[in-house]
Amino acid sequence: MSGNIWDVIIIGAGGAGLMCAGVAAQRGRRVLVLDHAKAPGEKIRISGGGRCNFTNLHCGPGNFLSDNPRFCISALRGYTQNDFIAMVERYGIAFHEKTLGQLFCDESANQITQMLLDECRAAEIRLGTQIKGIEKTDDEFRVSSDKGTFTCASLVIATGGKSIPKMGATGFGYEIAKQFGLGIIEPRPGLVPLVFADDLRARFKPLAGVSVDAIVSCGKAQFREGLLFTHKGLSGPSILQISSYWREGQEIEVNLAPDADALDVLKNARRDHPKQGLATPLATILPKRLADTLVETVDWKTLKPVVRLADASDKHLGLLADAVNRWRVKPIGTEGYRIAEVTLGGVDTKELSSKTMEAVKVPGLYFIGEAVDVTGYLGGHNFQWAWSSGFAAGQAV
Repeated sequence: MSGNIWDVIIIGAGGAGLMCAGVAAQRGRRVLVLDHAKAPGEKIRISGGGRCNFTNLHCGPGNFLSDNPRFCISALRGYTQNDFIAMVERYGIAFHEKTLGQLFCDESANQITQMLLDECRAAEIRLGTQIKGIEKTDDEFRVSSDKGTFTCASLVIATGGKSIPKMGATGFGYEIAKQFGLGIIEPRPGLVPLVFADDLRARFKPLAGVSVDAIVSCGKAQFREGLLFTHKGLSGPSILQISSYWREGQEIEVNLAPDADALDVLKNARRDHPKQGLATPLATILPKRLADTLVETVDWKTLKPVVRLADASDKHLGLLADAVNRWRVKPIGTEGYRIAEVTLGGVDTKELSSKTMEAVKVPGLYFIGEAVDVTGYLGGHNFQWAWSSGFAAGQAV
């Protein structure tokens, strides 16, 4: 459509915004999508190593964090992972399950973006457009930009969160919510590596690149997936997952060898090979570099340090076993929005209709995707929230 009057304006040409545009345009709505980026779907492009983990076979309400965990149920039921998979199959996009229900394109993430663009071909998308302000009159919204002023009956905010600012991520959506009097759950980085204090960093820095299968816990939350030592602290899927639960000042507990009882391994080795060093039996259940480092860094408390198994008491072995199966460590922080995959928090779900994503106090104003206080686990769940919330709003605008 030409001109500046539209039924629906969507700010944000990411996954949620494109999904919403396609659904609304196919309902016959006159839809304009505006975005300051030079290309649509930037997070789609970089996700999954360029192959886009576009959904998860096991996606459900239990895979999401929110101050109101039930808010996501309606949208997820209204448009499920099976619905999105059916669209992917309809477009002939080949995909595979990698692990734990995570689905990836065989070829390129760009296939998902192109599919969404094809779905919203009846909408108009204007990129490289800076939004300068939004106003509301009795029956319409006025969006001013460096490319002109546009009006609409329904305005959808699909601008995401603050994660990965180098891709243009900002807190714009939160600013709009505040402008219209909506509450915000304080945003913070999610699915992000954890960072050690200087002393711990110095001790474990030589392990950068070492990875293990691990169980990581924080409070009642627990995940078993890969763990990776980095130059700054810890990363890997298990750490990214637990980072969404961790708060500053808390410890996490890590089982570095979940399929082995380190105390049994050590006691058996002391009986059978008493002249061995402490790290030798641990190297049968851990990477050697990690085994060596744990022995060097274990806190022997009041016990005299020992070198050989023959000289180790049960208390020595118990402390070393705890360093393997119950390693308690206190990160000092995260690597922040710079590399966080998502933003936790956002527009308070109390302000929105769970069926349509419309602001209860501001008719015609909608918030979808990452801008809302709904955050998924690692593994395709956040994209499914984008599809489901975008669909819900697209059906309503």
